[in-house]
Amino acid sequence: MNSIANNIKLRLSLREPLKEALDIVAKLSDELILEKVPDNQEEALEFLRSELDKVKNNFITCTNFQRDFPSIAFSIATGVGKTRLMGACIAYLYLHKGIKNFFVLAPNLTIYDKLIEDFGNPAYHKYVFNGISEFVHNRPVIITGDNYNQQGNLFREGEIRINIFNISKFNSDNKGQKKGGIALAPKIKRLSEYLGQSYWEYLAGIQDLVILMDEAHRYHADASKNAINELKPILGLELTATPFDEKQKPFQNVVYEYSLAQALTDGTFVKNPAIATRKNFKRGDLSDKEIEIIKLEDAISIHQDTKTELEIYSKNNGVKLVKPFILVVCKDINHAREVFDLINSDEFYQGEYKGKVLQIDSSTKKEEEIEKQFLSLESPDNEIEIVIHVNMLKEGWDVTNLYTIVPLRAANAAILVEQTIGRGLRLPYDGKRTGVDKIDKLTVVAHENFEAVIAAAQDPNSVLNKMTFIEISEEDLKIKTEVVTSKPVAEKKLENEQIEVNKIESKENQQKAQNSLDAKKAIINALPDFNTLPEVRRVEDLNKEEVKRKVIRQIEKKLSEGQQNIFADDIVKEVEATYEKVVASYKENIIEIPRMDLVLGEVTATFNHFDLDTTNFNYQALEQEIIRMGLMDKSVETLKAKSSGSYGNPINMIISELIDYSDIDYDDNADLLYKLATQAYNNIEENIDKKENISQAIFQFKSAIADKIYLQMKANFTLSSLEYVAPKVYPFTKIEQWNFSVLVNAGYKDYRDVVTPTLMVPKYVFRGFEKACHFEYKFDSKTEQDLAFVLENDNKVIKWLRPASNQFRIYWDNNSKRYEPDFIVETEDTIYMVEPKSSANILDADVIAKKDAALKYCKYATEFTSQNNGKPWKYLLVPHNEISRTINFDLLINFFS
Repeated sequence: MNSIANNIKLRLSLREPLKEALDIVAKLSDELILEKVPDNQEEALEFLRSELDKVKNNFITCTNFQRDFPSIAFSIATGVGKTRLMGACIAYLYLHKGIKNFFVLAPNLTIYDKLIEDFGNPAYHKYVFNGISEFVHNRPVIITGDNYNQQGNLFREGEIRINIFNISKFNSDNKGQKKGGIALAPKIKRLSEYLGQSYWEYLAGIQDLVILMDEAHRYHADASKNAINELKPILGLELTATPFDEKQKPFQNVVYEYSLAQALTDGTFVKNPAIATRKNFKRGDLSDKEIEIIKLEDAISIHQDTKTELEIYSKNNGVKLVKPFILVVCKDINHAREVFDLINSDEFYQGEYKGKVLQIDSSTKKEEEIEKQFLSLESPDNEIEIVIHVNMLKEGWDVTNLYTIVPLRAANAAILVEQTIGRGLRLPYDGKRTGVDKIDKLTVVAHENFEAVIAAAQDPNSVLNKMTFIEISEEDLKIKTEVVTSKPVAEKKLENEQIEVNKIESKENQQKAQNSLDAKKAIINALPDFNTLPEVRRVEDLNKEEVKRKVIRQIEKKLSEGQQNIFADDIVKEVEATYEKVVASYKENIIEIPRMDLVLGEVTATFNHFDLDTTNFNYQALEQEIIRMGLMDKSVETLKAKSSGSYGNPINMIISELIDYSDIDYDDNADLLYKLATQAYNNIEENIDKKENISQAIFQFKSAIADKIYLQMKANFTLSSLEYVAPKVYPFTKIEQWNFSVLVNAGYKDYRDVVTPTLMVPKYVFRGFEKACHFEYKFDSKTEQDLAFVLENDNKVIKWLRPASNQFRIYWDNNSKRYEPDFIVETEDTIYMVEPKSSANILDADVIAKKDAALKYCKYATEFTSQNNGKPWKYLLVPHNEISRTINFDLLINFFS
């Protein structure tokens, strides 16, 4: 590698992963043209294809730049030094290639402020250019989102210019500022009197602009991509620890990875994460608040142990004293305030942490004193030992003295392992491990998730073990998809009619045709809004004179809103003239699906009074300990746990456990619950060795106590059955559109085509339907495609529909899931809800539950339609092996209705 790159590595003391990443930048900067992409579209495509081939020849993981310019990504674990790598890249591209213009992009204000300090303050201990002698006398000019107006006219030949911007400065409207009623563009995109153009236009015109994207995963949404593409840089360098876009799809332009798994395996640049729980801890029926108190108490015990070890290490080795702190992650601002009040109270460890806890969230962050304390958390003079936050301390928060994390917000094991620990991985002593276990360890207190987190960390797919983020399948590289929308037939016909109107050459004739079409559109859009009128019980009722007048009045109102249509009067006349014809067409192209919210009622239980049998209600308080296990080295240690003593009323503790059972309602059973809890408490108090430990004993065993009480309560109650609540039914609803993906160029098939292998059926969009309520559908299986074939070609079938996922509101499984029927079929005398199902699963519990829900829908629908001259509804659950293209629909009706 060339001497310039080697000198930069030495001067900046780059760590090994950063050295390897810089070597890649050096190599590719010699092979790539490093010029702006041509404006001509064909030339641009050829240019990007050629540049991509150069990268792919060296790094097969890069299959697509994913931008309108050459852009490569580096996946580097949190704490290894991505910001220092950016500084090294800027230094190299300037010293070796003479590039003088750089644009550094930050995703939020925290990182934005940090980057300005990192790149612009030589006195700052993390200044990225320390050691680059060429920058001592020619220090880079830092242009920010706040000072570019002042800097814009002061450019000198030969200076290095580093623009640092928060993406919100140009990727959004200017916070609603308006002039003359028109929203202003972001300031950076407005005319500058100094430049004679906007600063944004100036940047886009620079011939050697290189963009560096910190936390690059934040700029893969379409809006961010489009904004960045406007800058037309010659090269993009993307850095992130999580190379996945907002849809969790992996980056396609990664050229280098040093993952968290690799960093942990190397055991050099990040802390060793450990998960802690209390020995003999059982989640049982503990309330969230009780678990929170236990976790906070154990976090304090671990924190004190770590604090002691750091002080000893400082004194023994003559190095700086590192003051550790605890991070508590809360659900929301109200929750954070509750936790803050608890820790800051006299009841929590006798007030030991009063004045040592900081709440940092959107409600407090702008307070000057809180901001000052937050920014100086690493200072030994800062007294804060516990930080409480709500989702604010993500990327860019690079403190090195976070040693204990307490997640109180809901999170599964994978999130705990893969995201939470990232906030505390940085090491305080020159970014390297000391060899002292407790100083090199980050502890996450996760009692209720301990087993799951250990399992997740040891899972081969965990970020802790997975050695690469790059998982692009060969099939994905070959096949591209796009999103298509399949609109209902009535709407699609209007779209096709619009195409024909656009072809009319005579302006006068075209306008007449457009007015007629606009009238049809207005009617079609308005009709579903009138299905709640008492006088509308079926589609034909829309032709009633009073209903017609209401529809026309609504259309007139909408035409007069906003920017008034100058042809509104002509359109209304067309509405009046064509109304009945459009309603008839509307009816012809829909199936009248009664609209209802079908939900299950609540289960109720009635308990009788009785006296508690207190046999075996003898409990003694247990000794409290914490067990801590390292995720990587599997080392286990035990620490004493000191209780804060804040258990609360013991009888209330028992009652709180009991009302957590879903069938116990406090309001209905308050007297009985208090009676039974008191009887249990009296018996335990009578038999306990140390009376002062009664509250601790009940706290520790309240789940078991409640369980014994509940078992006796169950012998004294009656339970109601779960039934569907009779719904309010409306006569019809609009046919919802479908949205699905399709293979580009080869994604469509005629529904009559035989697809082989059959597993390819779900990949295609099928066309050619004449009876369906949409022109295009996808099918989950060959069975569904075959049934569609039967429905299209059976004389008994008038219309059929494959409902979109939001067409019905039928709930099952305690209202936690929504049933989505596969087919709706209309014949001369009946409407059928048809569900093809694998014969092996036909008796599965979930299939039966959905069948029950569907039968209820058909019952209520039929009750409604029978009163309003409509068709009855029936349900067919059909085994897949009974469906073939040669059967007729009557056979399915006779066998499975």
